[in-house]
Amino acid sequence: MQKPLTQLPTVTQPAPAPMPSLSWRGWLLAVGMAVSLWGTGLASSVRANSPEQAPAPLKEWLSQVDAAANSRDLQKVMQYYSPNFTNTDGLNRRSLEQALTQLWKRYPDLKYKTELKSWKTEGNSIVIETVTQLTGTQRSENRQLKLVSSLRSQQRLDNQQISRQEILAEQSQITSGQKPPTVKLTIPEQVAVGEEFTFDAVVQEPLGDGLLLGAALEEPVRADGLINPTTTDLELLSAGGIFKVGRAPKTPESRWLSAVVVRQDGMTLVTQRLRVVNRQGGRR
Repeated sequence: MQKPLTQLPTVTQPAPAPMPSLSWRGWLLAVGMAVSLWGTGLASSVRANSPEQAPAPLKEWLSQVDAAANSRDLQKVMQYYSPNFTNTDGLNRRSLEQALTQLWKRYPDLKYKTELKSWKTEGNSIVIETVTQLTGTQRSENRQLKLVSSLRSQQRLDNQQISRQEILAEQSQITSGQKPPTVKLTIPEQVAVGEEFTFDAVVQEPLGDGLLLGAALEEPVRADGLINPTTTDLELLSAGGIFKVGRAPKTPESRWLSAVVVRQDGMTLVTQRLRVVNRQGGRR
């Protein structure tokens, strides 16, 4: 269930409106990152290595998994996942397979492009960090939705399969219409528990005489939220964007923060992940 952010003063005129399905969030990056390094004879490495130092098999397998995802070959993609696969959003191997099936039905032309950022060996395991860019389109109620997404994640590989995955950062955008508003979303990627933060979603084009509607949403990241559509009420925006103040929960977790902006000739929905960590902790 969505939760509105604590808001700064705004003009509030609710207008119920369905938002596009947000089911693409979080697990878009679940493919395009499996690698296998059998036969490379790598020594154990404590520090992360640069992508330039990565062995050829690692680079080749990243390309092959991207290719499997781009061709929507689900059986081939799932070969890279351990039966005991876990994901910090609550996905396991079975729910991941179901989620990808639904995703590819909605975005039949979805394209993946993965870039290796770092890699290291930990005992018999390999840990890689990647950034994947995704683009795709969906037909919904006689309109076309365009998706652009960037996700950064870390994967642990055991016995040539991904055994664990953590999504470190993500930002995704869905647009529709002839001239969807250009929205710049500014929020932190990470905050401490209980910390206050600002949420600014600024429309880059001049307002002119047209009406601008919008809303900000805050939702917990969890497996069932990946496949359930979200609805919200829109407000009439008196300024050129949405300006809110939020406070992080008191326990470490990840949240989805979203801004939706609608005008007569288009709609833009932007979502970014917020990681909430302990005050003494941080990124692993």
